[in-house]
Order: sequence, then C-alpha cells, then structure tokens
Amino acid sequence: MQLNVPPDLETLINKRLSSGGYESVEDVLRRALEAQDAEESWTDEERRAVSAHIEQGYQQAERGELIDGAQARREIQAMKDDWRLSRR
Repeated sequence: MQLNVPPDLETLINKRLSSGGYESVEDVLRRALEAQDAEESWTDEERRAVSAHIEQGYQQAERGELIDGAQARREIQAMKDDWRLSRR
C-alpha cells in the first residue's frame, strides 16, 4: 500500500523515528493505530477510571504532592514498556 501524508504528519512521524523509540515508519503507524484501537474499545467503566485517575492527579498537584520530572519520566517509560510487552 502506498500512502501519501501531508508535511505536518511526515514531520510527526520523523519526530517519532528520531526519538529512537520506533524502528520504522510502519512501527510508528502500527503503534498509533493500536493505541487508537485500544482507546476506542474502552468501556464506559474504563473511561470513568481514567477520568478518576486524572482528577486524583489534579487534586494531588493542587496539594503540592508532585514528583520530579525525571522520576515521572521513568515511571511513564516503565508503564509504556509493560504495555508494549503485553501487546505482543
């Protein structure tokens, strides 16, 4: 399949490739579509749970209960790695 993308999408794809987290254009597109598919299959209960987590984080931030950026990035990367392994 040939795919023509506008320059703004090409820029986003190249940005993902340069991050080192993706092996190819196909990998970028696959992960984007998998994430979209997963989100679209969420149940109402899962959507409410995500909203509750966001609200909880907002309330923690309001109280000054934050973690530093480096720790947050490590935790998010670990969650991403776990998610990627579970999708294989």
